[in-house]
Amino acid sequence: MAQTETPGTEVAPRTRLRWWTELPLILLVYGCYTAGRLLARGDVSSAVDHGLAILRFEKALHLNAEDPLNRLFTREPWLGVPADFWYASLHYVVTPAVLVWLFRARAEHYRAARTWLMTSTFFGLIGFTLLPTCPPRLLSAGHGFVDTMAHYSSYGWWGGEASAPRGMGGMTNQYAAMPSLHVGWALWCGIILWRFGGTRLTKVCAVAYPLLTALVVMGTANHYFLDAVAGVAVMGVGLLLAPRVTRGADLLRARLVTAAAPAPADAGSPIVSDGCQTSAGERIPRQRASAAEPDAVARDAGDGTPAPAR
Repeated sequence: MAQTETPGTEVAPRTRLRWWTELPLILLVYGCYTAGRLLARGDVSSAVDHGLAILRFEKALHLNAEDPLNRLFTREPWLGVPADFWYASLHYVVTPAVLVWLFRARAEHYRAARTWLMTSTFFGLIGFTLLPTCPPRLLSAGHGFVDTMAHYSSYGWWGGEASAPRGMGGMTNQYAAMPSLHVGWALWCGIILWRFGGTRLTKVCAVAYPLLTALVVMGTANHYFLDAVAGVAVMGVGLLLAPRVTRGADLLRARLVTAAAPAPADAGSPIVSDGCQTSAGERIPRQRASAAEPDAVARDAGDGTPAPAR
């Protein structure tokens, strides 16, 4: 049975990629993502309304897993503190590490996987812009959620405002909860490790990392269950669109290269006579044909034209 590539992770045998071009590109995309999160703050009251609507919908369907998880993480520091470290740091460490590993070990699959990740991140940014959402930890105390990062802030570098270092909470958008790109990026890492890892330990990590990340984002009250579902959905959209984005990038690159290429030197205007086209330097039509066909010379001589001396 023939094997088929997972869409978005096909082998891309195009221009060889270099780390000194990839690194600035990734930093640029991440900078745009961070700036976009800050610009897409939205109205606080609307964000709270969106958060409460999600919570009511989950409760109606008995999907509010974040409530019992948050109580557990708040009650048990041996769970809550590692979860806070996990939430504050791993998506900044694991995702780049998987990218670097893929670039070095599976270079033929790197470009498609990188495009998938960046496309999904872009759609996540659209979600932050269109649907600013108050996370559970910022709802009023009457809803029963505890901000575990504020609760255990003495254990880590973060403050009581967000997962950013102390004093820098104002530089983050705390209402960028829908979708959860913590879960989305973890899912991307898991699929890449499962698909290209090869060892049993790698496959265990591929399954455990996104599942544990989903539990962490809910238990720390940073995301709703539906935020995690939306993070998975965004990665699915990015996976489907990544091949088209790749083709579009190739087409744009080809056009730019063509536009930047120097124009060919002018070889001179052709001389046109009586419907015959000659090259530059030729004065008599069919000059090349006469040179290439000796029998034509003989025919001309038979018509009364002196034959050329031999």
